[in-house]
Amino acid sequence: MKHNDSIGCVVTECKYHAKDKNFCSLDQIMVVKHTPKAEDVECTDCGSFEEEGR
Repeated sequence: MKHNDSIGCVVTECKYHAKDKNFCSLDQIMVVKHTPKAEDVECTDCGSFEEEGR
């Protein structure tokens, strides 16, 4: 699977994980926040995540 060298990823449950390497196969991801104000890493997530098999 083609991967993006600029987006490292270890979330193997994601359908966009490159499988053979710890990278994302998307050209671009969307980083989102799930609190009104992002004050630390726990307030952000990869909004491009989709569960494998969906």
